[in-house]
Amino acid sequence: MLEGFHPFKHALRFGATILESVTRDPERLNDLTGSLAPDLAGILGAGAVSVPDSVFRQLSPVPPSTGIIALAKRPVLNPGSFSLSAPLALLENPRSHGNIGAAVRVAAAAGAAGLVTTGEHDPWHPSALVGSAGLHFALPVAWLPEIDLDELPTYMAGRKLVAVDPEGEQLDRKGIPDGAILAFGTERDGLTRELLAAAHTRIAIPMEPGVSSLNLATAVAVVLYAWRLG
Repeated sequence: MLEGFHPFKHALRFGATILESVTRDPERLNDLTGSLAPDLAGILGAGAVSVPDSVFRQLSPVPPSTGIIALAKRPVLNPGSFSLSAPLALLENPRSHGNIGAAVRVAAAAGAAGLVTTGEHDPWHPSALVGSAGLHFALPVAWLPEIDLDELPTYMAGRKLVAVDPEGEQLDRKGIPDGAILAFGTERDGLTRELLAAAHTRIAIPMEPGVSSLNLATAVAVVLYAWRLG
C-alpha cells in the first residue's frame, strides 16, 4: 500500500506496477504533480478513481493529507539481482517500520546494492513505505524473517560480511569493500553473537564520550556515505 503523494510518485518513477489508486481531490493531485513531479505529468493519477472524503478516510488508519492512496505489486526479488559494485545493508531484527523505511530511503540515496531485513517486521509494510517515500522501488528490498546464517551465502555471492559494532575498528572508507554486506543491529542490543562471529571484520562509528548509540537509519546513513564519499 502506498499512502501519500511521495510514495506513489517514487513507485511510478522507478517502474512499479500500480494495481489501483484512489484520490479524494483530483485537482490537488494534478497541482502536486505539476510542482513536485513534472516528469510524471499525465501519468501520475491518470487512472486514479475519485472517491468522497468519507470513503477515503476509511482506507487508512492515518489518511495521507495529500489525498492519494494506491496499491502496487511487490517486486519479485532474486538474490542475484543485488549489484556487486556497492554495499548491501543488512538490518538484523529492526524494531520499527519507520526505521526500516528511513534506512531504505538513505540506502537508495547513497547507491547501495539493496537492503535485507530479518525479524518479524515486513519491510514492505505500509508504514515502512511511508518512511521510505516509496523508494523501496528504487533498489532491491528483501525480507528474511527467520534468517539462518547458513542461508546468508545465498546473498553473500563473494561479498565480505562487515559488522557495525562499537568494538570494531574505527570507521574508514578502506574498511568497506564495494560489495560488502554491512550488518546493523538494534539500537539497544546491537548485533547477535552469531552474526558477529560470522563477520569477516567489524567497524565502529566514532562518537563523543557518553553517547551510546545512533538511530538505526542514521547509522546506516553514516556508514553508506563513508563508503560513497570515501
